[in-house]
Amino acid sequence: MKVTTSRFGEIEFRDEAMLIFTSGIIGFPSATRYVILDHDREVPFKWLQSVDDGNLAFVIMDPALFKPDYSVVLEPDERAELRMAEGDDLTVCVILTVPSADPRSITANLQGPVVVNRRTRLAKQIILRDILTTKYPLFPDEPPQMSSNEPLPLEVCQT
Repeated sequence: MKVTTSRFGEIEFRDEAMLIFTSGIIGFPSATRYVILDHDREVPFKWLQSVDDGNLAFVIMDPALFKPDYSVVLEPDERAELRMAEGDDLTVCVILTVPSADPRSITANLQGPVVVNRRTRLAKQIILRDILTTKYPLFPDEPPQMSSNEPLPLEVCQT
């Protein structure tokens, strides 16, 4: 499949690399098909690029790289929406905000992670009931201790 994007030009990917969001990302309900792009293998940031809207893309990251104690518990209705079965692997990522005026002020939305069922390729942005921030700083005054620099365990498209 091919899609023309504003950031990466025309990209081509296999249909099985596509993720289907069951209810879109908050604020973008009509964009439900996405692929994960690996723009630079040397950094842990990835792009969640919409297939439905070539102008829509989010910077994402595995939260374990900067907050090892982060965890997500799905409600039964969320598990059903992702068609979870026993033994299914989930991937969790968070959407980052990168201010153009100060890229070192990157924040992560810990309140609304994206959860992907790797078997079904269904995805959902969920809202956690825990009191978490939508603006968690990636680069606080002291450098974070990252647990690893491994990419997201999903099929990632190369740009």
